[in-house]
Amino acid sequence: MKRAGLSSILIAVTLLVVVVIAQAQQPKKVPRIGYLSLEKTALDYSRLETVRSALRELGYIEGQNIVIEYRYGEGKNDRLAEVAAELVRLKVDIIVVGGGTGPIQAAKSATKMIPIVMMSLAADPVEFGLVESLARPGGNVTGITTISRELGGKRLELLKEVVPKLARVAVLYDPAVKASVIEVKDDLPVAARTLRLAIQPREIQSEDSFERVFAALNKERPDGLYMTAGRLMNSNQKRILDFALKSRLPSVYSNIEPVNAGGLMYYGADAADSYRRVVYYVDRILKGAKPADLPVEQPTKFEFVINLKTAKQIGLTIPQSVLYRADKVIK
Repeated sequence: MKRAGLSSILIAVTLLVVVVIAQAQQPKKVPRIGYLSLEKTALDYSRLETVRSALRELGYIEGQNIVIEYRYGEGKNDRLAEVAAELVRLKVDIIVVGGGTGPIQAAKSATKMIPIVMMSLAADPVEFGLVESLARPGGNVTGITTISRELGGKRLELLKEVVPKLARVAVLYDPAVKASVIEVKDDLPVAARTLRLAIQPREIQSEDSFERVFAALNKERPDGLYMTAGRLMNSNQKRILDFALKSRLPSVYSNIEPVNAGGLMYYGADAADSYRRVVYYVDRILKGAKPADLPVEQPTKFEFVINLKTAKQIGLTIPQSVLYRADKVIK
């Protein structure tokens, strides 16, 4: 009896050891992240560098214990559905979406199961039907919103402080970007009336629109330039910066990247902080959290950046009272 009992124990231990060894030898599943964006731009590159750095800080090393699949729409909205479907077929664990509402809607249409994380969306995700509410997103979409559109009044105010005689501001926007249309038609006019400014909206419908709009602005001679966000603006950033510099036109931007590249001023969410925050969502979801239970976050850190070198080039003296308030001054 004792021998039989001992034999049973030995067999059980042996089986347990075999199972443990087998499990140890099985390759650990490497998380796969899909990244979806309309096109590759300087802004997109900046986002990804910050995200990869934040992932490394949490121990996620691309190519080692995490894989990132990159897909772009090549600047064409009608390609987004196709590349979003590719990520779904690859069975990625999460889809991180850079850019505006178009890529997010494409990802949402492609899957109701894979978690989708928005990266610094400027539009209101509730207004655009992407989530049920900020506190309780519902479905499979969550992430970061920068509420960029709502900060337009503050940008105009700062431009007015820098240029006290400011009276007319030309606003470049893409009519295909719904958030920009709302900003130009509804939000900016309210702030402009308070500041006694005249807004001059200028539609940029295609690559060919820029020279026509620039020629018109050369004749009208506005006192300032306001650049909204959007694919056409981002991909033609250098053309806009060159025009503003050549025309000696004080300018303010919805993204930080143009100011780093030579634009005059930026006010908005701390972009790097927002991009890093995306990794919080990635980490939580990979550890089992559901996007429906992760509130959409609005920015808590904002930054005011002035390019003093550009100010000198266009012959503009920035008041000391404004410089003191800047979070960053580029010299």
